[in-house]
Amino acid sequence: MFKKFLWLEWKSFTRSSAFATNVALKVLMILVALYFSAMFLLLGVGSFYIIRESTSVDPLILISQFAIYYLVFDLLFRYFMQKMPVINIRPLLTLPIKRGTIVNFALGKTAVSFFNIMHAFFFVPFSIVLLIEGYDPLGVVLWHISMMALIYSNNFINILADDKDAIFYTVATIIVGLGATQYYGVFDITPYTQVFFHGLYATYYLWVIPVALVAGIYYGCYKLFSKELYLDTGLKGKHEVAQTQDFKWLNQFGTMGTFLKNDIKLILRNKRSKTTLLMSGLFIFYGLLFFTNAIEIYQGPFWSMFAGIFVTGGFMMTFGQFVPSWDSAYYPLMMSQNIQYREYIASKWWLMVIGTTASALIASFYLYFGLDTYLMLLAGAVYNIGVNSHLVLLGGAFIKTPIDLTTSKQAFGDKKAFNLKTFLISLPKMLVPMALYGIGFYIFSPTAGALFVAVAGVLGFAFRNKAFAQIEKIYKREKYDTLAAYKQKN
Repeated sequence: MFKKFLWLEWKSFTRSSAFATNVALKVLMILVALYFSAMFLLLGVGSFYIIRESTSVDPLILISQFAIYYLVFDLLFRYFMQKMPVINIRPLLTLPIKRGTIVNFALGKTAVSFFNIMHAFFFVPFSIVLLIEGYDPLGVVLWHISMMALIYSNNFINILADDKDAIFYTVATIIVGLGATQYYGVFDITPYTQVFFHGLYATYYLWVIPVALVAGIYYGCYKLFSKELYLDTGLKGKHEVAQTQDFKWLNQFGTMGTFLKNDIKLILRNKRSKTTLLMSGLFIFYGLLFFTNAIEIYQGPFWSMFAGIFVTGGFMMTFGQFVPSWDSAYYPLMMSQNIQYREYIASKWWLMVIGTTASALIASFYLYFGLDTYLMLLAGAVYNIGVNSHLVLLGGAFIKTPIDLTTSKQAFGDKKAFNLKTFLISLPKMLVPMALYGIGFYIFSPTAGALFVAVAGVLGFAFRNKAFAQIEKIYKREKYDTLAAYKQKN
């Protein structure tokens, strides 16, 4: 039966209307996978010798000490980036196929995900090096099995946490807090976790815990999906207290005000958009990596402006890049109405302006690092409003990816959002302000560099109507391709 499921998956892929695009994306994904596989392979082979030469600690003990953070980072990365493989189960439920077979196949698809396989490129060569260096063979094998079991536990925990945002953010907050307390020397959890992870090698019985854990979590996923594997699952809505949000003060802006109200309601009511809003807030703190000199490579005038663009442009980049994909569920209906594209585009632009302005105000705590630092952030905000907002809207015309508003997955972006056109459009977002700031910095002063960037943003704002006119033409030209893409389900 699994062979038939694989055959159906292949037919779904080859018969897709976006088959050519999917092939190109698969090729690109394979190249990226090969790159990361090579990096993990090099780490797996070389990390043992690098640790032994640079420290006096046993490499296996040091790896075991920080294994907790390795697993935590893997779980966080999966939550935001790993898309849950699914199959179209409704046609299968009317056929004489056991529900257990369908569930096992769906879970099996996640087991062969690259998010799991890439870890083998580290642990397999690292385990081989341990054997070559004379470590106990049975202990190495049990340690390897245990670590891979924990990796697969993360895989199935991610499935269970897919719709449990409150649990995830609570755990994430605890882990971030533990990392911060260790960084500042308040409390270090690694000496306690090291005992367990090194015990996976040093004892012949602790391996039972990770294996039992992955088996138990898999069984939990199996029971959860088996319970919900019915044709009418999800058809009965939840009864909640209705809350009306009219935003009547926006009526004074006419049709554009209607679009703004819809966008604000979308952001406040849907899981994916709320997660995006949270992620854009985290961008504000990204500048701390630059201005605290925490990372040596980030020191320099060019990188300072790079930080200025990111700190104030978080909402613009996370929300704006998916215009008009946020409206994909009802975009065909919108296009059948007498709607002016100019007003639609202007409403999205004003929303990004509000988000950028709010980010700049919240980022005022960067005054702690000096007035020049905050002026640079303000210059980045002006450039984001005057130039980058137009580039983001322009790039959105070529991102024909429908968005599922009920899930928080891929809040940072989607692999289908990458193509040559969007890549070329995105280059000026960072390179131009960095170059302008560098010219002013080296010829005159840091203040002059920030002024150059701000002037470019003011000019972009002054010519926004001409920019809107060109963007409107492109949206109209791409209209029917976009409609066809939003109807594509696979």
